[in-house]
Amino acid sequence: METILEKSEIIRQLREKIMGLEGFSKSSPHPFVSFGLGPLEAAFPGNVFPTGTIHEFISQESSSAASTNGFIAGLLGLLTQRGGYCLWVSHRRSLFPHGLKYFGLAPDRLIFVDVPRKKDILWVLEQGLKCPALTAVVGELQELSFTESQRLQLAVERSKVTGFLHRCQPRQQHALACATRWKITPRQSELEEGMPGLGHPSWRVELLKVRNGRPGNWLFAWENGRFRHLPSYQIPTIRPGISTGSQRYA
Repeated sequence: METILEKSEIIRQLREKIMGLEGFSKSSPHPFVSFGLGPLEAAFPGNVFPTGTIHEFISQESSSAASTNGFIAGLLGLLTQRGGYCLWVSHRRSLFPHGLKYFGLAPDRLIFVDVPRKKDILWVLEQGLKCPALTAVVGELQELSFTESQRLQLAVERSKVTGFLHRCQPRQQHALACATRWKITPRQSELEEGMPGLGHPSWRVELLKVRNGRPGNWLFAWENGRFRHLPSYQIPTIRPGISTGSQRYA
């Protein structure tokens, strides 16, 4: 029995070492964060949303880009709920900063860097990801090579900063050295019974790729400062002409 237990422990340690080399590391200088993503978290190794690694988001339409920024903002708001700072890098900012407060992201926790040339985005991103004083770094860019993504992944493996790459209308979707690949699309917002106006932001969240995990898709809404999983059979109450909540807030 002792031999079996020793072998099991060796296998466990080897799995953790391999996961660390692939970008999934449990050691982080930042406090543990519960993202409240419910069944989605079961898709990740260890059933925990991976921090200290790089996440890639793909969007092809402007509505999807707005929804993606809203979803990322929700993750950032939870990441910084116990303190910490985030860096948001872009060439041409399309984000409405005041709307980020809706997702729990305090304005004094976010630093915007708008670079004049697209080719400088990658350099700023790499420098930000190397800084352990930051909790997370978001970069809006279009194209990225595998070699360039490797450099970013190596940076976070040392600093344990969480990186979010939002690739808007990329011409190529080849493999990158990122732990995950996501696609966020808007759903019609839901209205609370008897309440006027716009409902809560709602998304279809697709996890297209995840190392050592299980890809899938889920429905989520953002309510009262947290993610709420929606059953796939749930039909929202909608008024004609209502836009997606994600377009309003992000």
